[in-house]
Amino acid sequence: MNRSYQDQLHIEGRFWMLGALLLFLSAPIILSLGTGVWPTWQHFLPGFFATAVIFWPVTTIEVFTFSPMLGSGSTYLAFVTGNLTSLKVPAALNAQDALGVEKGTDEGDVISTLAVASSSIITTLIIFIGALLIIPLSPLLESPALKPAFDNIIPALFGALGIVYIAKRIKIAVIPLLVMLIFFPLVPGSGGLVGIMVPVGVVISIIIARILYKKGLIS
Repeated sequence: MNRSYQDQLHIEGRFWMLGALLLFLSAPIILSLGTGVWPTWQHFLPGFFATAVIFWPVTTIEVFTFSPMLGSGSTYLAFVTGNLTSLKVPAALNAQDALGVEKGTDEGDVISTLAVASSSIITTLIIFIGALLIIPLSPLLESPALKPAFDNIIPALFGALGIVYIAKRIKIAVIPLLVMLIFFPLVPGSGGLVGIMVPVGVVISIIIARILYKKGLIS
């Protein structure tokens, strides 16, 4: 993938991300213009900082964690469309693994972009269909029989995806896995720290991999 293509990709990616940001901000602005009701600073600032203190660090961490997995093209697309942890990253990794391409290569970048784009289109179609059918399907979706399934969608998704990579590199995976299995049950309220603990697990994995490589236990 030549340099000019990469430069053009970053220019267009930044342009569309700024455009998406303006669209996100346009909804509350248009509502306020239409109704004449504007948020006051005394109510806006506490809510803003309470949210930003959580989401800004997590989002920054996600950029450094997920960008190498996704590649240049799909990173912009994934961060604009959202749902990285539950949809975009698993879709990209699974597509790369299914086709046997290496992450960080030109081929991996192309496959990742196609996977994220397909995931975004399918998600939009499903949301559209769901919006049309939400009322007639509400009794079924809210039934006690289906509640456990909806509560465990993300664990099931990452469990199925993770076992593939754990099985490939069990020596590297065992220590981070044990750390997380000990941390989450013992720390109250740690479920909200998943976004922060993902890069922590990555750092632990890198350190373990480095140690094992130096000892000649992995190649």
